[in-house]
Amino acid sequence: MAFMGIHKFYLSVTQVAYSEKDSALQITSRIFIDDFEQLLEERYEFTANLATPEESSEAENYIEKYLNTKFLVEINGSYKSYVFLGKTYEEDVMICYLEVPEIQLDTITSLGIQNELLTDLFEEQQNVVHFKIDGKKKSFVLIKENNKGMLNL
Repeated sequence: MAFMGIHKFYLSVTQVAYSEKDSALQITSRIFIDDFEQLLEERYEFTANLATPEESSEAENYIEKYLNTKFLVEINGSYKSYVFLGKTYEEDVMICYLEVPEIQLDTITSLGIQNELLTDLFEEQQNVVHFKIDGKKKSFVLIKENNKGMLNL
């Protein structure tokens, strides 16, 4: 009787790393597919059918559009554009791949991530961000009211 119903949790996990080989900041975000589909439906009235044979050919455009409004990268106090490289699926999770190209590690003094993914739909949403850059590791749990994590190098 203690577990009358299982409460769903709302979580995304983002990893931010620097690639010496590519001279780029590489970012992967893991987001629950069903939550993202619900968001696309409510925000854009768009049915994506993610991770199914019926997935819309427009799905990636909507994913990229949403990411560009809710996920920001700041380097040395300036917002930087990133490239949405695509997505893959792993069980019930969508993994989005982003890259900030042509960045030299020795020029970075501070790196910030503003992550508001799904906080406009789910009050309980938590967005975990893991930085692993130049031997430094730092993690943040970002929520609607505190949506930015910063790493000083």
